Amino acid sequence: MKKYYLVLCILFATLIAACSENAKYTAVPKDATVLILGDSLSYGTGAKDGEDYPTLLAKTTGWQIVNKGVPGDTSAAGLERLPDLLTEYQPQLLIVELGGNDFLHQLPQNQTEANLKAILLLAKAQNVKTILVAIPEFNALRAAVGNLADHPMYEAIAKETATPLIADVFSKVLSDRSLKADQIHPNATGYSKVNEKIYKALQKLGFAS
Repeated sequence: MKKYYLVLCILFATLIAACSENAKYTAVPKDATVLILGDSLSYGTGAKDGEDYPTLLAKTTGWQIVNKGVPGDTSAAGLERLPDLLTEYQPQLLIVELGGNDFLHQLPQNQTEANLKAILLLAKAQNVKTILVAIPEFNALRAAVGNLADHPMYEAIAKETATPLIADVFSKVLSDRSLKADQIHPNATGYSKVNEKIYKALQKLGFAS
């Protein structure tokens, strides 16, 4: 009897864990204000005006997306900008795409982690839904052979802050030479792929229909 009870407990725990892993988030309605806090990858460097992924994502989702991607921005600069942006736009959802310039400038990883956590927690404290977008780890060899991978820091931050993570987007796009304008930026076709991948991830998470 005890053995049977133990088996039931294990099955129940497994079911709960599976449900948690597949849990979807509440959909963000069309016309909602969505803030993207990022760097040149969100700004759209490497493509023409209107070809950046936030503009494309706005058309795909129907959201009112405020693109606050600033070329050269580090995680520290993004954190500094965020309070005023939250006050001004009062978004329902914050998408964070930062860290690439920290890697390029070889800033201490612990500082980057602390800044990204602070960004996410600041938004959560104001009841703003948050999403973290992973950026590739800076690796010249992987870049040369077209085999970039997300920096493992993002998965750790997402778990620690209970934030949904959109992974393997920029790593996949920037691993394909035909989708790049230069070594670190997509071209117009690349940003279109970024939009498609992010939208599919948003649908899977339940944020978008």
